[in-house]
Amino acid sequence: MTIDIFVPCLIDQYFPQTAFNMVKILEKLGHEIHYNTNQTCCGQTAFKNGYWDEAKMLGEKFINDFPNNRPIVGPSASCVGMVRKYYPELFYNTSMHIEFRQLQKNLFEFTEFLVKELKVTDLGCTFEANVTYHDSCSATSIIDIKDEPRMLLNKVKGLNLTEMHDSDTCCGFGHAFSIKHEPISTAMTQQKVDHAIATQAEYIVSTDYSCLMNIESYIKKHKLSIKVKHIIDLLAEGLPE
Repeated sequence: MTIDIFVPCLIDQYFPQTAFNMVKILEKLGHEIHYNTNQTCCGQTAFKNGYWDEAKMLGEKFINDFPNNRPIVGPSASCVGMVRKYYPELFYNTSMHIEFRQLQKNLFEFTEFLVKELKVTDLGCTFEANVTYHDSCSATSIIDIKDEPRMLLNKVKGLNLTEMHDSDTCCGFGHAFSIKHEPISTAMTQQKVDHAIATQAEYIVSTDYSCLMNIESYIKKHKLSIKVKHIIDLLAEGLPE
C-alpha cells in the first residue's frame, strides 16, 4: 500500500525524529511511503485563534497538497482532529467541498490507522519501562481515540502500563489557552504531572507532542525525574531489528 504522510509543523520544526520514526514503522510493515515536501500547516492555530481567513488559506493549500485518493497518516490527533471537525466550517458547500471531503475520509492519526485500518496491535516491540498514558483532548473528544494507543502499548514486551487518575483531563496547553490563562494552565499541568508521578511511571506517553511539550516544560522547570515520550518514538525504539 502507498501511504501519504502528514507531518505537522510542530513535528517538522521541533521533533522531526518522530516523523522519521513513523516512516520507519510503516515501512517495517511493508508499506511504501510518500512525503510531499510542499506541505505546511493545516491551519489549526490560526483557526482556533479566530483568524479564519488565514486558516482557510492554509486549509486550501493543505487540501491541494494531498490530491491522491489514498491513506494519509499523521502523528498528531490534534491536527487530524482539525481537519475532521473544523474543515467543514471552512469549506462546506464551497468550491473545495468534494476535495475536503475526500481528505477527511483518507486522513488518520497514526495509532488509529495501525489498529483500525491495518488491524495491527503487536509490532513485536520491546521497551523495558513503567509508563502512564495521557489522553489528549483532541484524541478523545474530537476523533474518539482512546483504546488504540493502549492496545499497542499493552503488546510491548517489558512495558508496564499504569493508568493515571483523570488520564483524559486536559494538560493545560490548549493552544493559546496556556498563554492567555497562564496561572490556570500551570495548575492544570501540575495536576497532570502529579497524577503521572503517583503511578511511579518513568514516562508519560501520548499521541500529541503539543501536550507532551507543555508537560515537559513543567517537568524541566521543577527538575523532576519523570520523562515524556511520543508513542511513535517508543514503538520505533522497541522495534526488533
